[in-house]
Amino acid sequence: MNKRPLYFDYAATTPVDERVIQVMVDCLGFSGNFGNPASSSHAYGQQARRSVEQARQQVADLVGAQAQQIVWTSGATESNNLALKGVAQARAQSGGHIITSQIEHKAILDTARQLQDAGVAVTYLLPDAEGLITAQAVSEALREDTFMVSLMLVNNELGTVNDIPAIGQRVREHGALFHVDAAQGAGKVAIDLAQWPVDLMSFSAHKIYGPKGIGALYVGPRAQQRLQAQIHGGGHEGGLRSGTLATHQIAAMGAAFVLAAEHFAEEAATIARLRERLLEQLSGINGLRLNGSPTQRIPHTLSLTFSEGEFNSQALSASIAFSATSACNSASNAPSHVLLALGLDARTAGRTIRLSLGRFTTEQDIDQAAQLIKAAAASAPAFWATAQP
Repeated sequence: MNKRPLYFDYAATTPVDERVIQVMVDCLGFSGNFGNPASSSHAYGQQARRSVEQARQQVADLVGAQAQQIVWTSGATESNNLALKGVAQARAQSGGHIITSQIEHKAILDTARQLQDAGVAVTYLLPDAEGLITAQAVSEALREDTFMVSLMLVNNELGTVNDIPAIGQRVREHGALFHVDAAQGAGKVAIDLAQWPVDLMSFSAHKIYGPKGIGALYVGPRAQQRLQAQIHGGGHEGGLRSGTLATHQIAAMGAAFVLAAEHFAEEAATIARLRERLLEQLSGINGLRLNGSPTQRIPHTLSLTFSEGEFNSQALSASIAFSATSACNSASNAPSHVLLALGLDARTAGRTIRLSLGRFTTEQDIDQAAQLIKAAAASAPAFWATAQP
């Protein structure tokens, strides 16, 4: 059996924590908590409903929200669609204007383009040189007819962290709604929706050691009457998202958020230490560049660009699981739209890799990865001479 590569792609997805798996298993099978949460007339349904509501509170607790403000979805992609399309379609008048950025996840960019096709004007802000969207840039883009601003908390390729409270204050003063994609931020950034001027926020379980196929949307008080459902058929989740609730996935997401809260400080410190260990060992590679702000970022995600002739990705891919771009771009093999927006050309973007660390990364993983990356850089010149146009 071949040895599995080192895993450095936590930003794409995380393995489900064993403690979370057990919570899921306990909701499956006849002896488990398998009932339909909507069937509240008997004990099976009531038990499932209690698990769903407990998980709703657990998710809310991590991000400073109230339980009733959490709406279950199938993941952050659906949450993003519900936020943007739901607000746009609930408006009495057509048209209007929204603001987002050129470095958002495709779940936002593709949805924004759908809204453009429906007559909504969209401004796509460029990031600054450090991969950040500033409050000033948002302020300058606001128009009288702007009804929504949608920006991510943590960039999924760079790991940069936008100043959401500052941006939110500008948006709140204008009167528009503010949506934040926090798929990469939950459990890594201290989120306080009781204080932050944010109206809608998207979450995903599989980025935080929970299962795929489950997520949530925070719906704050300013957005509650300004959101139109996108999935109909029973009026579940306060009429915002119909469909039988997946108790096992929801309970697992709640458990994952609890673990994130319990280990928040410890995990952040450990990953920061591992990140510094990796960067120190790679510091001797000529021309190596870290993309994005060196300070306003999470320690988990590194975007590294190698100088011309300094990297052989093919030599590395069998030994390390990493990304050459975000998961949303990998299917098309297109250059990263995030790196292009930063000013890198397609050729330079092709010499960039994303390494993302997580809960199960060890010092041994770091040391082995550093040696492999340095070897790939050392073997690069002949590769680039033959493989590049």
